[in-house]
Amino acid sequence: MNLNRIDLNLFAVFDAIYTAGSLTKAADVLCITQPAVSNSLARLREMLNDPLFVRTGHSMTPTPAAQNIIGPAREALGLLRKSVQESHTFDPATAEISYNFAARDLLEASIMPRLTARLQSIAPNITLTNYDISRSNIVSSMASGSLDFYADASSAFVDPHLCKQKIAEDRFVVIARRNHPALSQGLNLDTFLQLGHINISQRRTGAGPIDVALDKLNLKRRVVMRGQHFLTVPAVIVKTDLIACIPYHLAKHYECSIYELPFELAPVEYFLYWHVSADHDHAHMWLREQIEEVVTTFHPSVSIA
Repeated sequence: MNLNRIDLNLFAVFDAIYTAGSLTKAADVLCITQPAVSNSLARLREMLNDPLFVRTGHSMTPTPAAQNIIGPAREALGLLRKSVQESHTFDPATAEISYNFAARDLLEASIMPRLTARLQSIAPNITLTNYDISRSNIVSSMASGSLDFYADASSAFVDPHLCKQKIAEDRFVVIARRNHPALSQGLNLDTFLQLGHINISQRRTGAGPIDVALDKLNLKRRVVMRGQHFLTVPAVIVKTDLIACIPYHLAKHYECSIYELPFELAPVEYFLYWHVSADHDHAHMWLREQIEEVVTTFHPSVSIA
């Protein structure tokens, strides 16, 4: 049998006829006309090559083939009904769902630990996966369902098939190893420019927000090392006299000294992206709410003690 020819609506009619024992009563149950029921039964008879029901007096008696089919058919219809119902309701305590994220190490280190800890108590069967993916594959991966969320510290990613929400703000600070010989009196602009810097950027070349801000002041810092991952910074910082500018809510977890930038810089904004097809999905909406909750601690105005 060619599965492409199967119309699941026919099995709903089949179930109604089997239960009601009459085409007229089945039509009443389904809120359709009796000719529509007769037409559906005729199509199902042709598809299954069996009469399925024979008239006995005023009722329709199922054939042996119909008796064999009714159990699996009802089970399949029940699963479909349950699936539709669950798409409109969501119980995190019992849900078994895996969400896939694509987020840089900055957001992975800042958000994923908080989100995982929160879910352990309220949604123990939900799992999270974060992996690296090219921006060019974001939309297609979300459309296929293999990716649920993309998170980035940028609002420049625009696509008509994606929804976007600003979820948090942070601010850049300067970190250095403890007891840094040049920072015993704190950090001023002159010292900031004199010291060697670690610059973190996904691009091989080009200016980041720190360099753009300095350029507006006709200033330039001395970049000694350029890398792609914020998580490599502490290992270099503790072994050198280099300094680095990183978001505060990542810096505060490191065994380093933290200083405010000696010049003005706009806050870092974090954005969450998802596919439009998932915008009204209750399970998806629930997890977005949990993400919003865990990033409420991201206050860019928090001062350094």
